[in-house]
Amino acid sequence: MNLLDSHLLTWLTAVPAVGAVVVLLARRQRPTVSRGLALAFTGVAMLLTLRVLWLFDPSKAGPQLSERFTWIPTLHADYVVGVDGLSILLLLLSALIVPLAIAASWRSSGKGNDDARLTSMLMLLLQSGMFGVFTALSFFHWFLFWEVVLIPAFFLVRAGGTALARRAALKFLLTTLVGSVAMLLAFQAMLFAANTLDFAELARLGKSGALAGKLAQLAADAGLGWSASTCAALAFGGVLLAIAIKTPMWPLHTWLPDTYAEAPSPTTLLLTAGMSKMGVYALLRIALPIFPDTAQRLAPLLLGFAVVTVVAGAFAALAQTDLKRIMAYSSVNHVGFCLVGAFAAVGAGTGLTDDRAAAMSGAVLQMFVHGVTAGAMFFLLNALEERTGHRGLHDFGGLRRAAPWFCGAFGVVTFASLGLPGLAGFVSELLVLRGTFMLAPLMAALSLIGVFVTAVFLLTVIQRVWWGPPRQWTVPLPDLTPRELVVAGVLVALIVAVGVMPGPFVAQGSAAVDALVATFAGGAR
Repeated sequence: MNLLDSHLLTWLTAVPAVGAVVVLLARRQRPTVSRGLALAFTGVAMLLTLRVLWLFDPSKAGPQLSERFTWIPTLHADYVVGVDGLSILLLLLSALIVPLAIAASWRSSGKGNDDARLTSMLMLLLQSGMFGVFTALSFFHWFLFWEVVLIPAFFLVRAGGTALARRAALKFLLTTLVGSVAMLLAFQAMLFAANTLDFAELARLGKSGALAGKLAQLAADAGLGWSASTCAALAFGGVLLAIAIKTPMWPLHTWLPDTYAEAPSPTTLLLTAGMSKMGVYALLRIALPIFPDTAQRLAPLLLGFAVVTVVAGAFAALAQTDLKRIMAYSSVNHVGFCLVGAFAAVGAGTGLTDDRAAAMSGAVLQMFVHGVTAGAMFFLLNALEERTGHRGLHDFGGLRRAAPWFCGAFGVVTFASLGLPGLAGFVSELLVLRGTFMLAPLMAALSLIGVFVTAVFLLTVIQRVWWGPPRQWTVPLPDLTPRELVVAGVLVALIVAVGVMPGPFVAQGSAAVDALVATFAGGAR
């Protein structure tokens, strides 16, 4: 293996960070130069991601392209990276959405190079953080990236410029920091108890029950008479709180609508397509493997919260008239399906391995699918708002004739979001519901309410915006530019490809899903 391939994941994480420094130092340049530099570095990151995909063997369950170095021995903090079926599609998603966000922000170049330079720099930092989260396999190193992502996200949200945007940014930061503190305390306890921060080793100890025993011993040494199950539940709760906030899961989702609505649209694109997937990924990578017994005991309760996330998100979207708020609540609804699949797959009981695998595979694929569809949706909404200065549901009408290419791309993305057969959303949601119907039929039936309501509000958007009598001030509406056509065309092609040929995408995570499901298929221990 050559030098590039032997450190491929390190290079992948480092390239956007280096690009951020280069863009920051590119003073006295035109805005297009700053964004061009940012696109160049994200282009290199995309090439490295494609190389990872080329080398990745989906038939293997364990981490691949691994690197391990001793970093801080006194803290048992090693530098450990690798990629498996849980993270491979998320790496591709991270490589896709940042250039998409930079392209979406291109028209705002007129604000001056300082704005373009800082925005591009922050987007590159956020991409580096996402790559780090999806490749790190030791907590110390992983947590650094988990927190680093918050910094550019905070300033990108605040760049909305209004008092509401500043308030939303602060609410976003403080809410997510609460979860991060809880997670940090949980892992600090695990470090003192088990003397390791390696995810694989912690998962081995968690599966055998040794981790709970070590946590109980730690509590006993501190004069606390807590049982092993209580200690494990407390640690699991700390980790789960951070995950539930980041995802977000009802009722901890309240930061999301304000943040998505008040942030600039390119930032909203990054948040919904990338950051929310970090929470679901952390659930699959950390919480479920390390605390299998606790997760299995609490699965019915957590599945109930996940179903409420799906249904409440759909009804909240139905009640909105701001297009960005509609899609913000739609994101809550769609990410909820990831949680439904994951919690249904780990629920108590024996056997039903194929059904667990279907639900979990659907959750893994839904992360990628929603990232692509939500990213495309916010890209198109950004273009619409830039052209008209409006984003209200009742501000438009009859745009189909004025902008047919725009309407066509918007229609494909919308129908993918509501789960039309032949498009990406149908495949992932069908897998989730297929597995959940066998494992928890009542919860699956209740989730269908969210599917029906989603169809109602998305079809309402199409009817109000693209059909009906046109508004005089929206005609003529410029159609998609060549740059926008390329971006929208790539995303639409990907949505259709997943819908028509889902096998290769599902196969990327099948071995990792089977390994995770095997932990729970024997029932609660």
